[in-house]
Amino acid sequence: MRKQKILIVDDDPDILDILKLTLSEEDYEITEAQDGETTLRLIKTKAPDLVILDYKIPPPDGREVCRQIKKDLLLQHLPIIMLTAKGDIIDKVEGLDAGADDYIVKPFEPKELLARIRMILRRTERDLEANPLTRLPGNVSILNELSNRLEKNELFAVCYLDLDKFKAYNDKCGFEHGDEVIRETARILIKVREGVGSSNDFIGHIGGDDFVYITTPDVVDRICNKIIIDFDRVMPSFYNEEDMNRGFIIAKDRKGKETKTPLLSVSIGVVTNLHRKISHLAEIGEIGAELKAYAKQKEGSNYIKDKRR
Repeated sequence: MRKQKILIVDDDPDILDILKLTLSEEDYEITEAQDGETTLRLIKTKAPDLVILDYKIPPPDGREVCRQIKKDLLLQHLPIIMLTAKGDIIDKVEGLDAGADDYIVKPFEPKELLARIRMILRRTERDLEANPLTRLPGNVSILNELSNRLEKNELFAVCYLDLDKFKAYNDKCGFEHGDEVIRETARILIKVREGVGSSNDFIGHIGGDDFVYITTPDVVDRICNKIIIDFDRVMPSFYNEEDMNRGFIIAKDRKGKETKTPLLSVSIGVVTNLHRKISHLAEIGEIGAELKAYAKQKEGSNYIKDKRR
């Protein structure tokens, strides 16, 4: 069973030691930070399940860290327990206003802290059906969203996204780099929705390097083109200079033979009910898989839209 990860943040080494000693009673994986800048970086790279955050840390302070986390769609479901000084009501109120899920006063009672942690983790797990890596809605939410649109007889465009050559990249560069590619892809989709999409658009993470973006037929071409442009723009940052100059990586295939593997790209299959009636969820998935397979046969990033009647 996967260990739950907790990030503890305080600029007082003694408090960090007390927190580590307290949390050692439970089987948690602990990461620590002493300032806001490091905290934000670790949250994005380590994907903790919960943050214990001191209000007064080197900038950005706990309140600002909390605010930045809660305005990021990838991170807004991350639970935060704010540590405040004894009797400082203003810190408590401002911390909760910034989005903290709970607070505890220093000096704290270890058993009370552990109880609050267990409660919040249980509640988060129950309330949040999401991919643990990206925090985007998972398969249950995706199916519910598609079902709702079918039931309302709405016009829709369902974009199935897949990263080409991701397995080879993951094998060559390691899982940590692979995870960052997945997270960055999620961020791209969110920024595209904010820039050229609509608040009614839905983004989901099917799993691995597979995503879904649900929108309407009138804007789907603009959205797919923007996703491709943005992905191809950031793709060089996933590689070292040597691999970028070559235009490929040397990776082993399933038989252990070294092969030249092209750099990452994104393929999108777009299912719409603009030209034909779709009645069942299974139809959307089958058509999407077929279109995505066609898209993956082409070189580089591209999308294929269903135009059959």
